[in-house]
Amino acid sequence: TGAQQSATVANPASGASPDLLPHFQLEPEDVYIVKNKAVSLACRATPATQIYFKCNGEWVHQGDHVTQHSTDRSTGLPVMEVRIEVTRQQVEKIFGLEEYWCQCVAWSSSGTTKSQKAFVRIAYLRKNFEQEPTAREVSIEQGIVLPCRPPEGIPPAEVEWLRNEELVDPELDANVYVTPEHSLVLRQARLADTANYTCVAKNIVARRRSSSAAITVYVNGGWSTWTQWSGCSTSCGRGWQKRSRTCTNPTPLNGGAFCEGQNVQKTACTTLCQVDGAWSEWSKWSECGAECTHWRSRECSDPAPRNGGRDCRGPELDTRNCTSELCTHAASGAEDVALYVGLVAVAVCLVLLLLVGVLVYCRKKGGLDADVADSSILTAGFQPVSIKPSKADNPSLLTIQPDLSTTTMTYQGSLCPRQDGPAKLQLPNGHLLSPLGAGRHTLHHSSPAAEGADFVARLSTQSYFRSLPRGTNNMAYGTFNFLGGRLMIPNTGISLLIPPDAIPRGKIYEVYLTLHKQEEVRLPLAGCQTLLSPIVSCGPPGVLLTRPAILAMGHCVEASAENWSIRLKKQSCEGTWEDVLQLGAEPCTELYYCQLEAQACYVFTEQLGRFALVGESLSMAASKRLKLVLFAPAACPSLEYNIRVYCLSDTQDVLKEVIQLEKQLGGQLIGAPRVLHFKDSYHNLRLSIHDMPSSLWKSKLLASYQEIPFYHIWSGLQPFLHCTFTLERLSTSTCDLACKIWVWQVEGDGQSFTVNFNIAKDTRFSDWLVPDNEVATPALVGPSAFKIPFLIRQKIISSLDPPGTRGADWRTLAQKLNLDSHLSFFASKPSPTAMILNLWEARHFPNGNLSQLAAAVAEVGKQDGALFAVSEAEC
Repeated sequence: TGAQQSATVANPASGASPDLLPHFQLEPEDVYIVKNKAVSLACRATPATQIYFKCNGEWVHQGDHVTQHSTDRSTGLPVMEVRIEVTRQQVEKIFGLEEYWCQCVAWSSSGTTKSQKAFVRIAYLRKNFEQEPTAREVSIEQGIVLPCRPPEGIPPAEVEWLRNEELVDPELDANVYVTPEHSLVLRQARLADTANYTCVAKNIVARRRSSSAAITVYVNGGWSTWTQWSGCSTSCGRGWQKRSRTCTNPTPLNGGAFCEGQNVQKTACTTLCQVDGAWSEWSKWSECGAECTHWRSRECSDPAPRNGGRDCRGPELDTRNCTSELCTHAASGAEDVALYVGLVAVAVCLVLLLLVGVLVYCRKKGGLDADVADSSILTAGFQPVSIKPSKADNPSLLTIQPDLSTTTMTYQGSLCPRQDGPAKLQLPNGHLLSPLGAGRHTLHHSSPAAEGADFVARLSTQSYFRSLPRGTNNMAYGTFNFLGGRLMIPNTGISLLIPPDAIPRGKIYEVYLTLHKQEEVRLPLAGCQTLLSPIVSCGPPGVLLTRPAILAMGHCVEASAENWSIRLKKQSCEGTWEDVLQLGAEPCTELYYCQLEAQACYVFTEQLGRFALVGESLSMAASKRLKLVLFAPAACPSLEYNIRVYCLSDTQDVLKEVIQLEKQLGGQLIGAPRVLHFKDSYHNLRLSIHDMPSSLWKSKLLASYQEIPFYHIWSGLQPFLHCTFTLERLSTSTCDLACKIWVWQVEGDGQSFTVNFNIAKDTRFSDWLVPDNEVATPALVGPSAFKIPFLIRQKIISSLDPPGTRGADWRTLAQKLNLDSHLSFFASKPSPTAMILNLWEARHFPNGNLSQLAAAVAEVGKQDGALFAVSEAEC
């Protein structure tokens, strides 16, 4: 060993073959010593007779080598592998002089070969950052640079950034990148960038965090467009008029500056005074005419009415009999004739009144009571087989007399679902419902609907009245008994179906249905949750029904199981919102169920109350439907012209509210609405105007686009947002405007509105604003609220509820109506068929095709011949 440590590396022997020189299959590599753990260096060479390590020019002791011999299978040459360990103390001995390195030297009979040098370094990471990020306040869309110089370390530290303790990934957000000097750059500050930022440095030794820097993105306020000038303050003479604007375009946020300037402007005005008309003097009497009369006249010209003044009151012509002897006799004869004619007319009137009285008496004597149904009308639906009056042992539903007591019952205690077991009725072998398609035959219900003032007065005595909206514009109400009925809020898509027997017999409930504005009800949302539907109340709250009512309301979600978690929320009596149902999961209670369709949801509930549909996005692919609508003034007396773009949740109730607002502002609709799918990507919505003829119009906006923050739209708590494009025409003779308005989500898809209209024309609201399937009557009571006649409904229920042969029962009907995904819910109810028919009524009223339902029922009947077995006694 001593000889080898003092020996020098010999040159290859003269004439030796280069193929026999050792060559390294494995050479030592650079390593780092962490804390006090020794590191291992290895090398392997073939052919080799000896291999030794040399560290910092000195041979390593033979005893420190671990040697392993083997043979190369492909060449048959010997292979030697050697390992050594290097400790922290060995490296620290020469610390500061030079770097510690080691190298392998391999011998063979032909000479020696050296490996590459491997450097051994002690790894560390200092605690203190050389430069840390600092807190800043920046304006929206301004660029931000957050510097960070990590602590000194070996190996050099890697740097990453955290935003509110979540990793910032430049690959997912194109607005962010990290410089080679480790600085974080935000190209354009967004409201979503308001957060605490932390620089994190790490290597194999440790992980260090800088102090957090709070970045606040503020929005300076901007003025909205001026309102129209108010009317003159005086109705006659000199006065003043004013207009106003608000600092809401945009609203100052996060400490942004408020708008500078006045929010109200006044100007002088002069109103022409009204002049009421007055009569001139009467003219002289005319000559006595052949009819023994003469006349005189006057004119409304002293003065004549001007500027909206009232016309003169009284006659402008005056006539009277002449006073000569001859004319007096003639007038007397004429008066006698008039007297006789009057007496004859009175006699004729008395005779007519007597005849009318006799007819009314006869009709009341022979007529039927208004509350009893005409059985021939109802049984006409079972053509061609007629139904005779029922026998004593099989009472017919026609004999049921509705309880029409006018006493209003209040709810007390709990109501349990009632198990009805009607005897199975046989369906006739014929077309079931088509004879009733042309006309409506119903049981008449004489219970009067509550008057609005009386209903609200009674409602105001209840504790829950404080949380209901004032007024009846978005409210429907009615008085219902066991026959059921329907409440609808016109032009909102919101309705409440109360099926038959949902209210116990002998009781009458006053039920209301109301739509809340988002500012009236506080619905707390957390995380990525968003409001997907209107907030709707039906009551009185806490009333348990014996059959589920169906609440229908629109929604704006593009639902998919992988992108959304959707919940039905209900407000408790204490005012807190609770999750009562998660769509797609097994219901935890039989009180609630919800069917979600493309545009609407149908909530089955046995307990009335306040409901809303809330969604939580599970991925950035989740999207909501926005409806984009354009309005502009119907008249433009000045050079300035405004185009208002509304971004609405795609539900009918929000559209109705915007239409009412625009009617007050005197706006007209520009084109048909467009639908935009707004994704949960944290990107804002931008709007810009393009392609205006520059020779006729110019834009008064300073920026190239306007932007609505993401969270303002995504939460859904602000039902509609709009921005205004203020334009100026260069001449009052310019009436035609042609331009494009682009609407897009940043880093997303966009849409364009092609605007081409004449501002001098008064465009009325289009027909699509009032959907064809809406009914103006807010409350329908009894069978008039249903498409399916009452007796036919009962016969379908009693025929399809029991299990049928070859599956000819309610399950097959659900499958034919594409409702087979809800079989477990239907099966949990006493009458599954009734649930199916109730859902059909909620989905298809008032324009549902009754013939299609009849065809589906008939197809179910064909699978079971027993359904068509009709006895002679029944016929």
